[in-house]
Amino acid sequence: MGSSYSVLSNIPDAEEIMKETGFSPSHLSRLYDRFSVLDREEKGFLSLSDFQHIRELDLNPLGDRIISAFFAPGEEKVNFRSFVRVLAHFRPLDTTRPRDPSSPEPANSRTSKLKFAFQLYDQDKDGKISRSELLEVLRMMVGMQVTNEQLESIADRTIQEADLDGDSAISFEEFRKSLEKVNIDHKMSIRFLR
Repeated sequence: MGSSYSVLSNIPDAEEIMKETGFSPSHLSRLYDRFSVLDREEKGFLSLSDFQHIRELDLNPLGDRIISAFFAPGEEKVNFRSFVRVLAHFRPLDTTRPRDPSSPEPANSRTSKLKFAFQLYDQDKDGKISRSELLEVLRMMVGMQVTNEQLESIADRTIQEADLDGDSAISFEEFRKSLEKVNIDHKMSIRFLR
């Protein structure tokens, strides 16, 4: 336990980052170790090529989109704080700890997780998932296992079921509503080791 606190002294703004993200000292220490391993050239930041060495992302059909979520628009570098902020979306919700209503919504809340997932689809950032954006993700996920006609049918049916305002696209609110019965915390959580 003491070792994670000694590593924290090497992390700028560690206390603020823990408060902002909800990560424990041991989680933050492990994330810092992982960040350092990825930052093989010890630049103090990660670039796109650093992320491309993560085997799990390389194998994930949405890996490129997940990687791009780490980068702010127009940015080519990710510092440790930004790295941890994105990973905080995947932290399981702590239902035992009461939330301060005056504090901002945590990154691992249901709404924040849904917004993160939504932006993986909404590549043109217009606030809607179009049929073509949905088809693009479906193609990435199933590859050649399904015909184009089947994919188009799935996309059309998905939009038809989720599109409440009849604009042939899925807004964030429609996306959220269509996933009401899905346990997002379970589906979008990584169990970080204690």
